[in-house]
Amino acid sequence: MARKVGSIGAETADKVRLAALSLFARYGYAAVSMRQIGREIGLQAGAIYNHFPTKQHLLRGLMVEHMERLLNAWEAERDDDLPPCEALIAFVRFHIRYHVQCGDEVFISYMELRNLEEENFTEIEELRRRYEQSLRQILEAGSRAKVFSVSDPRVATMAVIAMLTGVTNWYRPDGRLSLNQIEELYVGMISGAVGMKES
Repeated sequence: MARKVGSIGAETADKVRLAALSLFARYGYAAVSMRQIGREIGLQAGAIYNHFPTKQHLLRGLMVEHMERLLNAWEAERDDDLPPCEALIAFVRFHIRYHVQCGDEVFISYMELRNLEEENFTEIEELRRRYEQSLRQILEAGSRAKVFSVSDPRVATMAVIAMLTGVTNWYRPDGRLSLNQIEELYVGMISGAVGMKES
C-alpha cells in the first residue's frame, strides 16, 4: 500500500534535521548552506524550503527539540522526595548518561547560541533555565539543610553543569573508563566541589 504524502513529508523533514545536525556540528552553522544540507540527502535546496523556510528555523528547531527532550527525560526520572545529597547524585548520573548519547545536539546547543536570532535565543535560554533550576533547587535545599557548603547556588549551578556537560567533549564508549566509572568519578568530584557532608 502506498504511503501517505504526509508521512513522506515527515520522513523528509526528519532527514533534513539529521543532516543539518551532523553538518552544523561538523562545520558550524555559519559555514553550512541549505544547498549543502540538501546535497547530503539528495535533495534540491528548494525542497528543503517546503519544510524549513530558513536555516534559522532549522537551528532553532534542533535546539528546542533537544531541550524539550532533555526536560521531559529529567521530569520522568526526577524524584522530589530524595534528600539533597541523593538528589544531587541522581542529577549528576542522569546528566552524564543523557548527554553522552547526544553529543552533536549538546555541541550545537552550546556553540551555536550566538547564531540564534534574539527571539529564538530568548526561547532557548528559558528552556535552559528550567533545566538549570532543577539543579539550583537541589543545591539550595542542601545548603538550607547544611549538607552542602555552597555560598552562591546560582553560580554553583552554572559551574556544575559546565563541568558535567564537558564530558561530551572527550567521552568515547571504547575509552579507558566505562560510563559507570566516569559517573562515579564525577559524583566524587562534584560532591567535593559542593562540600557535601558525609551522611
